[in-house]
Amino acid sequence: MPITIRDDAVFIILKKIDQANQNNQSGELRFVRTDFTGLGLTISDLLGHLDYLNQKQYIDAEFSGNAYANQEDVPSVVNPEEVNFRVANTLGADDGPLPHLITCERATLTEKGQQMLAEMKRKPPEGMDQGEKVPLPTQHTPFLEKVKIKGGLSDIYDARDITEVVFRVMRDVMTTAEADRVQAELHDAAIPTDEKALQMEVADLWRDTNPIVGLLSRIRPPLKGPAPLGIDSKLFLIRVDNEASVPKTVNAEHVITAVFSATKDELSEDRIQAVAEWLPEGKVREIWQSA
Repeated sequence: MPITIRDDAVFIILKKIDQANQNNQSGELRFVRTDFTGLGLTISDLLGHLDYLNQKQYIDAEFSGNAYANQEDVPSVVNPEEVNFRVANTLGADDGPLPHLITCERATLTEKGQQMLAEMKRKPPEGMDQGEKVPLPTQHTPFLEKVKIKGGLSDIYDARDITEVVFRVMRDVMTTAEADRVQAELHDAAIPTDEKALQMEVADLWRDTNPIVGLLSRIRPPLKGPAPLGIDSKLFLIRVDNEASVPKTVNAEHVITAVFSATKDELSEDRIQAVAEWLPEGKVREIWQSA
């Protein structure tokens, strides 16, 4: 069944691609849930819009999928080896949770697309501020709530457990002295709550609630360098995915981005730069710098 092309969705897609192009962003371009807050788009809606813009030559993009897919289509339309494309939920899901939607390997605006975007900027589509809103994190949003929202997680306990594992792997690549300097700046409450299991500071998550693991992280030398003796970007992602039992609706990269973003809000600029130097080169360091 054909979808209705919506001006508000087109505007957001064009703006995101244009921003990535202006920042000389290389590699994957992701569309995530919070890009379309309040619009109620399903995954098949987004695929349909991308397909339309590509066919009408407003964008030049590489992505995969059936724009009008249903449950039976899933095994045949997703080919990760052909194009770096991932769908978090069943294509065509009516509720459109959109945690981590689509990854385009490449996307640029054509001259035609630039003209359309310029016109839309002059006169934005009506109703851009309407619809049911998913709360967006701000500087004052509690730490774990930021991780939950930005990570596309449905449960605050998932946010806590994933944060703890991401912090654990971060400490493993640092010296104890550097880890202590980070901990000293993580003094805010993780989330205001009456639940005892969640009554903690962000520093408590950094220390690791498992005392044995916390002790080992203090006496072990930094596992910096290539695997298997050290932790490179690939092993960092694998460990988070496995140890945190990351929900199938998202992936390790996405939740690491959420934790990194929330953590940087707690740290000074000097500490942010220092942490970057300890993180593995490549994907993980790039996530930290862009989060």
